Amino acid sequence: MARVYNFCAGPAVLPEEALLEAQMELLDFNGSGMSVLECSHRGKEYAAVHDECVANLKKLLKISDDYAVLFLQGGASTQFAMVPINLLVNGQTADYLNSGAWASKAIKEAKLIGKVNVAADCGKEIPTRVPSEKEMKFTPGAAYVHITSNETISGAQYKSFPKTEAPLVADMSSDFLSRPFDMNQFGLVYAGAQKNLGPAGVAVVIIRKDLAGRVPANTPTMLKYTTHIENNSLYNTPPCFAIYMINLVTRWIQKMGLENLYKQNRAKAQKIYDVLDSSKFYKATAVKECRSDMNVTFRLPSEQLEEMFVKEASQQKLKGLKGHRSVGGIRASIYNAFPLKGIDTLVSFMKEFEKKNS
Repeated sequence: MARVYNFCAGPAVLPEEALLEAQMELLDFNGSGMSVLECSHRGKEYAAVHDECVANLKKLLKISDDYAVLFLQGGASTQFAMVPINLLVNGQTADYLNSGAWASKAIKEAKLIGKVNVAADCGKEIPTRVPSEKEMKFTPGAAYVHITSNETISGAQYKSFPKTEAPLVADMSSDFLSRPFDMNQFGLVYAGAQKNLGPAGVAVVIIRKDLAGRVPANTPTMLKYTTHIENNSLYNTPPCFAIYMINLVTRWIQKMGLENLYKQNRAKAQKIYDVLDSSKFYKATAVKECRSDMNVTFRLPSEQLEEMFVKEASQQKLKGLKGHRSVGGIRASIYNAFPLKGIDTLVSFMKEFEKKNS
């Protein structure tokens, strides 16, 4: 069966190497006579996977022992609530930077928990972008500052992170492990796995241990970060297979090299942006300085042409290019595992489609 070029925003393309290894081990994991889908989360077979996955993430991001690496269920959307439940206490204010749809969702959830200051807001601007540091108005003594590092829908990305006095918290769901970053700049980072890490069903949370101590005593057990820190994410049955897949993907990232992947990601995105910038037919939707390396978003002259573009691209095995239902247009999600050959195929198709329809 021929593989398509998968531009879906999430669940998204995974390294073929990881998929093939999972296929090979599916019935008999590591000589256990069981699938990893069947292994007890308390057994030695799964424990080795779990511990290696934590170690891989610590190595890739040079995470110190001041931080805990957690695997939690509920995706990034549950983290929208868990962050303020655990960190927004004692009548403090949390600062949020609104860069688009996902930042807006995080703000909406935080407002259910406590006091929120939107320290900068460009969430509804077109062309899309992320806030600049000069427009950020932070609250003195804020509990934390929250950002969304990459807006999957709008295609806008922080190229550098704001310097803050309060702990910096980031939703990195769509660009986590697509580039190196200094974890010490952050108090907490979270990411849904289904874009750059593995299948849907688990979120990676990296939290500075001293921040977890803020959580009020009457917080429900499963919503406390301390519960999961103290139990190595094994308080209840974790999403074992999803974590197993993250382990395979992080092995692949180590083999490829995070810095090398970052250079490759930038080069892949630039090939598409070069077509957009040289065309009067296509129009990129994000401000040039904020263009995402992960989600390239653009429009055509009409919605009819966009429908034709998606349909004809699909016939060329270029799948998942339709923009998010809330904004329309075209979106090419080109995460770590997306192959360079697929970029070249898309670029050729774009040029040919413009030639026929401009």
